[in-house]
Amino acid sequence: MGFFGNIFHPPHAESIIFIHVSAGSVAGAYAQYKKNKTPALLYTRRVAIDIRDGEPQERALQHALEILGSFLIREGAPVLARYSGSGSADTIFVSVDAPWQETKVHTEHFERETPFTFTKKMVTAALEKTTIVPQGKLLANESVVGTSLNGYHVREPYGKNVHRASATIFTSFIDATISKIIAETIQHLFHTKNILSIAGTSLRYQAIRTMFPHEHHALMLDTMGPLISIALVRKDFLTAVEEVSDVNKGSNTDIWIKKIMDEFVKLAEQYPLPRTIFLLAQEPEISSLEQALEAAKLGGLWLSDNPPKVVPILASHIVGAVRQVTTDPPDLPLLLMALYWQHRSKEN
Repeated sequence: MGFFGNIFHPPHAESIIFIHVSAGSVAGAYAQYKKNKTPALLYTRRVAIDIRDGEPQERALQHALEILGSFLIREGAPVLARYSGSGSADTIFVSVDAPWQETKVHTEHFERETPFTFTKKMVTAALEKTTIVPQGKLLANESVVGTSLNGYHVREPYGKNVHRASATIFTSFIDATISKIIAETIQHLFHTKNILSIAGTSLRYQAIRTMFPHEHHALMLDTMGPLISIALVRKDFLTAVEEVSDVNKGSNTDIWIKKIMDEFVKLAEQYPLPRTIFLLAQEPEISSLEQALEAAKLGGLWLSDNPPKVVPILASHIVGAVRQVTTDPPDLPLLLMALYWQHRSKEN
């Protein structure tokens, strides 16, 4: 009966197309998720955004997406079909980086004189009233990244009776024009109608938190694109997020370090800084940036002779959590997308 049981009761499986949109390139991947199995990244491809003289950046992005889509259909779909029996994906998940994304963090508070049951519906209703979408942007994603019940951090808060509660929300916005271009291009290329999106900064923050769940205090320094994002985590709570324009790190590391130091100084004026810094950057430059951070005189901000520990985020950190079937070199942003989706699927 075991054999026929597998036929008539196949394990739940979900096929996903990941698309990563950055300032200089676009990337795509096919992945499959099976219940109680390590996610499998089956096919990956990255295409440079080639901006010709006088060509709008948006048109160059669209052209790169069209090229990427042709690779995904011509090469990726057959790989998915051989692996799963079907070349169609259930969902297309898009991560959009700067300069076309924006993230905000805020906290919703709930308090009553008598005990009440804290529910997800309460958080959703509060967000509907308070979320303000900036002009020219679209709301892409709202993620609860921390909850507190009666002053204590709780990972599974819903359904519990409390006097007061709070929920920290990471909100993603994407440029409306770019969002339209991405959606129309994808809809033209694929039959899949379920298309979801998120800002890259929000996705990577949440993915790294799943990688290091026991790191209760940390700074997350994200320099993947033309925007520096610094997130401060204290006692498991996302406490502050700062975003500043980046510089060409390869040509002027000193200015880059100064910008980082300036932001650390601002944070240190309000909070004790944690002793761990997670560094997220393109892998060809991450080693030099790590060395620059370690050479900078950071110890003074921590009121200690010992400098903080810099932990570079590498593709090798994720390979165990995401099984890469393709023989192509690991693509860190796509691996982080796969890791994020796995965690998201577990929560839903």
